[in-house]
Amino acid sequence: MLELQNVSFMVGEGGDGREIVRDISLSIPDGRTVVVTGPNGGGKSTLARLVAGIERPTSGRIILDGEDITDLSITDRARRGIGFAFQQPVRFKGLRVMDLLDIASGRDLSTTEACEYLVAVGLCAKDYLEREVNASLSGGELKRIEIATVFAKASKVSIFDEPEAGIDLWSFQNLIEAFRKMRSAVKDSTVIIISHQERILAIADEIVVLREGKVASHGPREDILPSLMGTAIVAPGCPKFIGSAVGAAAAAAAQKEAANA
Repeated sequence: MLELQNVSFMVGEGGDGREIVRDISLSIPDGRTVVVTGPNGGGKSTLARLVAGIERPTSGRIILDGEDITDLSITDRARRGIGFAFQQPVRFKGLRVMDLLDIASGRDLSTTEACEYLVAVGLCAKDYLEREVNASLSGGELKRIEIATVFAKASKVSIFDEPEAGIDLWSFQNLIEAFRKMRSAVKDSTVIIISHQERILAIADEIVVLREGKVASHGPREDILPSLMGTAIVAPGCPKFIGSAVGAAAAAAAQKEAANA
């Protein structure tokens, strides 16, 4: 289980300080897909960076499986099973895509295995395995490759910051399927996704809405998603896909309300 206990994060000091994350407490059980959404500037990406260890909380604690990891480095957190895909991926001059996937998985992958990770993010493996992870790749290509490395790592907790950025429509649907498979492939794994996209919200087990650095709402998808539809918080997706997901969520919410009546 991942727990955040009264976590806050401030930039600047004294009177010039600004609190980005404000006293957030969350408990995320194992085996869940959690989507964090909310208005721009609400603290979503900062929260992801705090969990990954890229930033340190100003106050509060972060607990993973009973261990306080608040002061651990990003490397030590990775060793304990936290994987992170940046919103803006980094380039590695001289390192091939195949090398990056090997490093992420912790072993020498077969070509077939490496291909499966790249296909999952909509890339033709034979065109990329030998390419360097450098400036010759577009931002969208780098984004997909980084997501593939997180898949290869098979982390206990995998965090994706706006994975849809730079992904075309066809590849996006493949990406959603890959998220589903990823959680089932690693026992008790947790997937945390920062996103405004309706199609990603529709695959969540739980949705967390952040506003002005605080948790505005948190609960099962069927309780939260209907209230978000048609608001400025979410970006529209395929009407057919979303209609069925929202309809199912609304029906589940109605059944729950009737049962409690």
